Amino acid sequence: MARFILIAICAVALSAQSLQKLRTFYSSDAAEVPAALASGKKSAVASDGIEWAAASRGLVRNSKEYFAGKRYLPDDEVLALAPDSARGMWVRTRTGVSHIELREMTLEQKAAAFEQRIAKRHDRYGMVADSHLAKAGDLASNVLESSDNDGLWTAMYAAAECFRYAVTKDPNALAAAHHAIEAVLFLEDVTGVAGLPARSYVKKDDPRPKDGAWHWTADKQLQWKGDTSSDEIVGHFFILSIAYDLLDDPALKARLATAARRMMDHIISHGYDLIDVTGKPTTWGKWSPEYFATNGKYDSALNALELLSFLKTTEHMTGDPKYAAEYKKAAVDRKYAQQAARYLELRYEINYSDEELAMLSFYPFFRYENSALMRSALDQWWENCQREKNPLWIYIYGVGHPDQKVDAAGALSTLERIPMDLITWKVVNSDRKDVVMEKDLDRAHEKQARTLLPPDERPVMKWNGNPFVVDGGDGGYSEDDGAFFLLPYWMGRFLGVVPASR
Repeated sequence: MARFILIAICAVALSAQSLQKLRTFYSSDAAEVPAALASGKKSAVASDGIEWAAASRGLVRNSKEYFAGKRYLPDDEVLALAPDSARGMWVRTRTGVSHIELREMTLEQKAAAFEQRIAKRHDRYGMVADSHLAKAGDLASNVLESSDNDGLWTAMYAAAECFRYAVTKDPNALAAAHHAIEAVLFLEDVTGVAGLPARSYVKKDDPRPKDGAWHWTADKQLQWKGDTSSDEIVGHFFILSIAYDLLDDPALKARLATAARRMMDHIISHGYDLIDVTGKPTTWGKWSPEYFATNGKYDSALNALELLSFLKTTEHMTGDPKYAAEYKKAAVDRKYAQQAARYLELRYEINYSDEELAMLSFYPFFRYENSALMRSALDQWWENCQREKNPLWIYIYGVGHPDQKVDAAGALSTLERIPMDLITWKVVNSDRKDVVMEKDLDRAHEKQARTLLPPDERPVMKWNGNPFVVDGGDGGYSEDDGAFFLLPYWMGRFLGVVPASR
């Protein structure tokens, strides 16, 4: 039986709704454009009494909120402002006019809008897919693409739908969860190898990415992407555990438990490595002591955590004592629990993708096991995570530490400030006077800041990205699906830390 945990939250005043930012572009001579923009005033007081003002680039609201780039403006040279009647602002720039609307919206209403985005533009055979825009900013030019982590992104969305169903009992949430779960399960079926899921697949007439190792199915109807990484296995066990616990469907539960057993048996039977169709371990699917002792030293704390989480999840889902015995062998005899608690000792750089894998592994682990040593491991990852105000990490940390209060205010603020527009517009913030930059580049050689900007001012990214990279975007040639909002929102609702009224 899963352990259901209510996270302690900090006392915080919760308003019923938050203001979400939407914008519409107009040509300068459009009939809708107010005549007041002809005044050339570069500051204006909105209907709620808050001042907006042009900045050297873009504009600011209340001296705190910053608007720049095509997420909000045709260009960043603001020439005139005129308030609307509902808190928002009309903005004339050198090349056009933008109407920035501040719409009252609950987080559940926001989630519904994100659901519509995924259904319209991000569903590729049930997988939550990358969206390329053939024309910058034009959502009608959407083209779905395969990615290395189709399994992980789909698993995270499926988990969000499971939490949503557990909270609301909405049949649409149940249908969405089933749709995505079936897509995740098919990634194992398509390889023809028990326990080995693919990264992704395409149909024979689909465009196929040029990178990676691709394999035809026996009937030549599909090609699937191999060299499956630990990211995918973490995603699979994450959704298997959540769907097993939250969906009251005996037939599905049996299938999920069998899938977990197949993957775990594949890994155990190959000395804790994921063996590809090549007969060799995949590049990143390595959890063996031999890997830890050679090339995997810096990965070993994370990978030890992952393996222990997989074993606990499989034991919970199957009830088979052999997995409890294997867990003891790995955790105690082979000292994997001690290895998992060496993260800070072994870390040589901050890898935000690894943070995601760690936190997604901690969630099922602490649902099924109470370990002081693994809680120490969680605390080591938390040393960096806590400054990010990441709602998903905050809620998962609370599951591992139900005795401690979590930063509910920071998590809710992040959920509120995730932008409605998830087109990957170019964003530049490193030249702002209110942003303190780090001297050192991050692991991807990108400039990074000490200042944590809210999500609606920084580049669009999933939770595996560095939130302190304040410049980015591809000029509007892709759109994120937004499942990175849905998962923490519905998990927070399920755990009781996000009020339904918010």
